[in-house]
Amino acid sequence: MNTTTMPGPVNVLVLGATGSIGYAVTANLLARQLPVTILVRNRIKASALFPDAPTLTIVEGDAQDADLLNRTAANKTHIFHGINYPYNEWFGNMDTVTGKVIDAAAFGANGKATIVFPGNVYNFGNTRELIREDSRPNPTTRKGKLRVDLEAMLEQAAEAGKCQVINVRLPDFWGPNVLNAGVKPIFENALTGKALPWLLTVDIPHQAVYTTDAAEIIVRLMLQPGRSGGYTVWNYGGTTHTSIRSWFGQISALTGYPLKVRVYGRFILSVLGLFVPVMREVNEMLYLYEHTILLDDRRVRTLFPDFRETPMQQALTTTLTWFAEHQRNR
Repeated sequence: MNTTTMPGPVNVLVLGATGSIGYAVTANLLARQLPVTILVRNRIKASALFPDAPTLTIVEGDAQDADLLNRTAANKTHIFHGINYPYNEWFGNMDTVTGKVIDAAAFGANGKATIVFPGNVYNFGNTRELIREDSRPNPTTRKGKLRVDLEAMLEQAAEAGKCQVINVRLPDFWGPNVLNAGVKPIFENALTGKALPWLLTVDIPHQAVYTTDAAEIIVRLMLQPGRSGGYTVWNYGGTTHTSIRSWFGQISALTGYPLKVRVYGRFILSVLGLFVPVMREVNEMLYLYEHTILLDDRRVRTLFPDFRETPMQQALTTTLTWFAEHQRNR
């Protein structure tokens, strides 16, 4: 990791620091010895994730508490908006909390903190074209339309002078502390020799990012002098695997267990959706597993020509080690 920082004070509020991408961004900032404040609902969990961090301040509470959020955002140069909810809780939560984050930016340094937002590919539906920063949104799902609305809220706020925004769009991600239902079973099962799960097909190319690498790109963008004006969009696609089967093979080779794969089809997922609300929401996103959706990230790679992804074997080893320790601690 490049540990250089830009001139001038940088003071970051991270929301969602105990989640997947927020964890990686917080760890990156702390490794640079920058002042970081995290607003979390569980102080004990946060303290365990970030031990021995002299530049870290932990505030316990909920980002939906506007007064607390505004106080916590005071004098911050950046607010990383890594808040996420389970799919079935997106509506009525993701939109309201994003509005509160925009309002909180007015309490930041110079009355206009920079909001850093991890976007995704949902805005563009089942496209066969490379997704560029200026690609036109074409959502085909409810959640895709909501993501378009969230980005529009942020862009309009930036245009109105309420804040500055850096929107970094990412595909699927994996790594330490990525505990969603799509990633967690892969690494936990790999450690015990069980079948590695995936949806619909494992034999087409699939784009995914290692969260440590995504965090490096995000933090570099935050620390770029003169790059925090208005509303800017960047793509980072990470690695395009030739197939999930080949990626699973790399994981299994590191654990020493023979490769076993379990693919869940549409029928079982539709049945699960009858009983599990979050699975009901997953069903409208299955096109992401049936087809290859790709971000074009040449622009950010040109900006940072020295950037290199973590070697896959190293990234997988680090992730497997984290999950092994997490299982022991649990």
